[in-house]
Amino acid sequence: MSLRNQNGGFIRPGFDPLQVPNEPTSVAVTAGDTQLSVAFTAPANTGGGAISTYQAATTTGISATASTSPVVITGLSNGTSYSVRVWAINAYGPGPFGTGSGTPALPQIAVFAGGNDTQVNVMDYVTITSTGNATDFGDLTQAISYLAGCASSTRGVYAGGFGAVNSYANVIQYITISSAGNAIDFGDLTYLVRFNAGCNSSTRGIFAGGTNNGGEIVRTINYITIASTGNASLFGDLATGSTSGAECSSSTRGVHNIGTGYGEEPLGAVNTIEYITIASTGNATDFGDLTVARTSTSACSSSTRGLTFGGTSPSRNIIDYITIASTGNATDFGDLVTAVYQTASASGTTRALNAGGVSGGNVINFVTIASTGNSSDFGDLTVARNGLAACSSANGGTQ
Repeated sequence: MSLRNQNGGFIRPGFDPLQVPNEPTSVAVTAGDTQLSVAFTAPANTGGGAISTYQAATTTGISATASTSPVVITGLSNGTSYSVRVWAINAYGPGPFGTGSGTPALPQIAVFAGGNDTQVNVMDYVTITSTGNATDFGDLTQAISYLAGCASSTRGVYAGGFGAVNSYANVIQYITISSAGNAIDFGDLTYLVRFNAGCNSSTRGIFAGGTNNGGEIVRTINYITIASTGNASLFGDLATGSTSGAECSSSTRGVHNIGTGYGEEPLGAVNTIEYITIASTGNATDFGDLTVARTSTSACSSSTRGLTFGGTSPSRNIIDYITIASTGNATDFGDLVTAVYQTASASGTTRALNAGGVSGGNVINFVTIASTGNSSDFGDLTVARNGLAACSSANGGTQ
């Protein structure tokens, strides 16, 4: 037998559907590392009593509670999409639910390392999806400039460069991107080099080109397994010798912008673009041309589009883009706020950053990769410098 209360609600122990709160509204789910933060507007109608708690749960059964918005659900799997329900609870039971969805993911972090005019061992980082000034990350194993970087979603790797005692380097060093701290020795490249360039898939890092300790422009391509440590192995050769080039990648293809000079003027700068298949080994193949011949550029990418930033005069503020999976010439994207060269670039899933450089000082710019247009101010590096390198946890190679 059911009893009816004075408001017409059917009562059973601990629950009355006519006395429970209304559903939370304006549900917004924000993704984090193995978690989702479920924000909402509390219901104005709290039913027959005050709301005691809010509960949010995935449709797979993982739940959490909180006394106010937001409710944070932890213990989730990064990269998995979850549907979420959230409801208010009072003494009469849980009310109807509001809904949302989200996909937990590691934070998108960019780490900028090294540089000169006097070589430094500085590393600083930013969260790519926000804006603001960089924060100190730690130190490289030595003060160095004109090095190259690459990364998986968890580990950043830097290689080569020019030391404070005017020495070329073959050192490879690594960091754990999610944890600030000093770099650790990884191994060695097959050759001493500065002005080299780096890119990656989710598992393999590529370092190519540069100038060797005899001052010669080289074509060498090396590769490493990012999750391990040890010396690099030979991959093949660039078709054209390259120093002060730049690289970007998708998960399968690395793209190298050839540069053949450095400094104030483009010493024999060219507009050549070449590519490799990262999982294999072998020599690079012609891709197409940049919009303008230049050197001392930097590059980064989403999983589909690669961007090249700046370069030597008269082209220092140019941004070009390519579609990585195809071949062909680059297209004009827009302009940097400041005309610069010897910068560093890093990317997330949707946004690209460009930092430092000659004439750039400590400025960080950003663009939205899928669109076109001029860059916008992001914030500042902790130290003004050029000849630095960058890596990021959500670059095109990891997507």
